[in-house]
Amino acid sequence: MTLADAIVLILKASIAALVFTVGLGTAPRDLTHLLRHPGQLVRSLVSMNLVMLAVAMAIVLLFPLQPAVKVMLVALALAPVPPVLPRKLMKAGGGQDYAMALLCSAAVFAIVWIPLAGEVLDRIFPAHIAIPPIAVAKVVSMTVLGPTLAGVVVRLLAPRLAERLASPLGKVATILLLVGLGLILGKASPAMLALLGDGTLLAIVAFLVLGLVAGHLLGGPTGGDRSVLALATATRHPGVALAIAQLTFPAEKSVLAALLLYIVTGLVVTAPYVKWRSKALADEAPLAATPAQ
Repeated sequence: MTLADAIVLILKASIAALVFTVGLGTAPRDLTHLLRHPGQLVRSLVSMNLVMLAVAMAIVLLFPLQPAVKVMLVALALAPVPPVLPRKLMKAGGGQDYAMALLCSAAVFAIVWIPLAGEVLDRIFPAHIAIPPIAVAKVVSMTVLGPTLAGVVVRLLAPRLAERLASPLGKVATILLLVGLGLILGKASPAMLALLGDGTLLAIVAFLVLGLVAGHLLGGPTGGDRSVLALATATRHPGVALAIAQLTFPAEKSVLAALLLYIVTGLVVTAPYVKWRSKALADEAPLAATPAQ
């Protein structure tokens, strides 16, 4: 096994473990939250899929970007919620039920949506795009649906064990994830720096900011739900995006570097939003709890 293979294995294992720990704190009813709120489900899917695909295509057409960056942005717009997002959503004031329902609903929807959207894009911009549903299903099952459902099952069968496991396992998985990311960023930093210029950084920032705005506006009347959808719209599943890019444009070897640049930029761009929403919702809580005079 090479060092690169070991790093990828660490990243996959740590992400799966983190999602499993989130599942340990999730009730089955949480996963079906959006089925009981169809209007919210439609708004969420429109924001994450239709709006962001339109945003990505506009950026690709307007900015003089390198091919790898164009491929990366379109692939990200097609991808569902990233598997490690729920923790950030909770920090931003999002509810467990909506966050987990959105994570799983978006993953299931992606199995149908990504191949369909790829076929439509191929008709508009002929590029021999073919994304088999089985490939999407494999990625989302391994990184989102499988670990989440496993955690939920453990919580149902052994709630005390789930409670004891969640915190230590989450800490270990977080450390492993940070180590893996650090190693892969160190290895890919020259390729990432080579992509800077020609409006690449501006295009990525625009993608993230417009995603935050779209999700916030379409999130509905509840402050926590707006925060959840904003972050879910702007930040997307890197594993699915990379799989899409490799399936459709395997010759673009710089896509991984572009994806890593997006991840780093996303951490910086979304941090102020998370801080703002956390403070805003904390300030609103006492007012909501005060009885009307």
